[in-house]
Amino acid sequence: MRLFRLLCIAALSCASLLAQADETESIARLTKLLTQAQTITGSFSQLSLDGSGVNLQETTGKMALKRPGLMRWHTDPPLEQLLVSNGQKVWLYDPDLEQVTIQNLDQRLSQTPALLLSGDISKISESFSITHKEGGNIVDFFLKPKAKDSLFDTLRLSFRDGVINDMQLLDTIGQRTNILFREVKMNEPLDAAQFNFEVPPGADVIEE
Repeated sequence: MRLFRLLCIAALSCASLLAQADETESIARLTKLLTQAQTITGSFSQLSLDGSGVNLQETTGKMALKRPGLMRWHTDPPLEQLLVSNGQKVWLYDPDLEQVTIQNLDQRLSQTPALLLSGDISKISESFSITHKEGGNIVDFFLKPKAKDSLFDTLRLSFRDGVINDMQLLDTIGQRTNILFREVKMNEPLDAAQFNFEVPPGADVIEE
């Protein structure tokens, strides 16, 4: 019986070491893929589904991202919105409501998933448990937030030939958000002015 227990302990220890090795590799691969893109531009389509798969909302738009923390995310009409971050503050402009919401940028990756594409990812292993799988020219990374107050339950990032292809977020009530990226270009010069926002005359301002 003692030998059996020792064998079980040894097997569990080996499994734990293998899991740690796998996660270390996943973190290293994801970090390398993310850091090789200092700027990203492209278009996107976003689809939100409820827990039963019913379509809640579908939008398209264009994005521009630059490390560290600079972001411009423009959603097309009829649900037009503009999200701009200068790395410290975030402006959300709704033209239909003529309203601008201003708040400080939450630097936590589990609270601001877009920072995975544009922010400081040096602490990615502190924020998530990470695994990955590979098939052909596609690599999928699965991120599980360690913080209990995260805005999502799981996050999948997919890369095709080393370029971000799509992102899927699943929240705690089963709602899914799928974002497909198109015409992605990396490391092209970007005008820093587009990451600042001037409140349009007459717009209502809400500061949080």
